[in-house]
Amino acid sequence: MNADPKQPCSATNEAEPTATTTAMPVWLLSLMVTLLFLSAWYFDLYGGWFEPKVYAPYRSIAHVDGLQPRKSGEEWRSRGKVLYESNCALCHNPDGAGKPSQGPPLAGSEWVLTTGANRLIHIPLVGLAGPIKVKGQDWNLNMAAMGAMYTDQQLADLLSYVRNAWGNKAPVVTAEQVKQARVEIGNRSQAYTADELMKIAE
Repeated sequence: MNADPKQPCSATNEAEPTATTTAMPVWLLSLMVTLLFLSAWYFDLYGGWFEPKVYAPYRSIAHVDGLQPRKSGEEWRSRGKVLYESNCALCHNPDGAGKPSQGPPLAGSEWVLTTGANRLIHIPLVGLAGPIKVKGQDWNLNMAAMGAMYTDQQLADLLSYVRNAWGNKAPVVTAEQVKQARVEIGNRSQAYTADELMKIAE
């Protein structure tokens, strides 16, 4: 028979859930303590703490100087190469061979391989315009003052590299020479011509 819908259903009495405390497993507590100990031991072994090699590795300035890499005397070579390749190679080519209608060759150039560098220094500081003969070839240049933005040492490094790369062999340029050339140039902003450059002492 079907139950009478009007008769109330009997409710099931269920107990409310409750939370109770329980003991932590001994093995878990032991694992945590062991990991903590091992971490502290590892940090103490490799962390440095007050190890003299970390906090006071050098006894004096002289000691520091003695540990520096030996200088070859040609540090200008790598510095000059970076400056040349980032600013000059676009027109003169990375190998110094020059590019038609852009820049004359620097490798084997009579303007580069001079005994003195004074004339050469003047070119990047002010620029060069008009006709010029380089290695028997005629050029008509309009070179800006590409070296004016450099410090004396940077321009010296760059020109020293140019004078000693791609088979070139010439004395290096010093920062003092560049500084003196700036004094000679003064406030001039007009680019040199080849004839004007020839009147400048090497």
